[in-house]
Amino acid sequence: MSPTFNQLEAFAKATHVPFGFLFLLDPPDLPMPIPDFRTLSNRQPGAVSPDLLDTIYTMQRRQAWLREERLDCDAEPLAFVGSARLSDDPEAIGREMRRLLGLGDGWAAQVRSWQEAVSALRGAIEGQGVIAVINGIVGNDTHRRLNVEEFRGFALTDDLAPLIFVNGADAKSAQMFTLAHELAHLWLGVEGAGLSGFPGIFPDGGRVETFCDRAAAEFLVPAAELRALWPQVKRDASPFEVLASAFKVSPIVIGRRAMDLGLTDRAAFFDFYDAYIQREKKQKAQGVGGGSFYNNQNARVGRLFAIQVMRAAKEGRIGFKDAYDLTGLHGGTFQEYARRLGVDLP
Repeated sequence: MSPTFNQLEAFAKATHVPFGFLFLLDPPDLPMPIPDFRTLSNRQPGAVSPDLLDTIYTMQRRQAWLREERLDCDAEPLAFVGSARLSDDPEAIGREMRRLLGLGDGWAAQVRSWQEAVSALRGAIEGQGVIAVINGIVGNDTHRRLNVEEFRGFALTDDLAPLIFVNGADAKSAQMFTLAHELAHLWLGVEGAGLSGFPGIFPDGGRVETFCDRAAAEFLVPAAELRALWPQVKRDASPFEVLASAFKVSPIVIGRRAMDLGLTDRAAFFDFYDAYIQREKKQKAQGVGGGSFYNNQNARVGRLFAIQVMRAAKEGRIGFKDAYDLTGLHGGTFQEYARRLGVDLP
């Protein structure tokens, strides 16, 4: 028995597939809309989920709108976007990233929790004019969780409206690394625009990903700081985890960094790595959501972007329907979020 028209419509809606695709003889090959830096172990060639595609398209619309907004205001291009080349020293770029964001030595150790560290870093990035989004679902749809196995983040480079997106379904410690990693992509400009995904915390292939890996590692765990702290913890039963809480990164990042700097040997690192991965696999999957809906919007939409859109709507430069579409917030929720951000809407 063939499905009815209404059943087909319901199926298309549930699977987030365009209705017309159901009548094609073969499934269409949907191209990735941005360059793909993911390693092969993280993807099937040609396979892109509707959730990832919808997320990329939404971020591209936001970026395009903000670019036009800043052009209309005669905004100056952001000098750091595209200021690096793959031939540069990535560790030096990591130190430059930290200098620009105003993050001094030991900043992460002074933050109480992973959540606060991620928020502080995202806020510092936004302070430089970057749209920095962290979200583990598509928009605010809790039924459409993004898959960390598919991707960890992406960068949309533009010297007026750069954007980085971090898959918020990942652990907070991993989000820290991805934020720094995608920020390094912006330093590479057009050459760095694209999608990231890697099996562990560190990428394992490609010049762009390796460059951003090394820049992010120095940004989050400066060699000088790690060398200074290592003698205090090297005889501890779990030195990587002790330092992870100070730098607010994954213990795997600390272990790999210590190995690369010659502070620990490969055997010790990989013994720890294998045991840690096994423990992670046994842990319960992290749930989506939690916390205040409106606090979540600070990461899902971003204060920087939301305030720009709300002011444009208030001044009549865009309609409220367009403002709702850009932010993913509608009616009362849009008005309430505006109130919480200090924007008085009519």
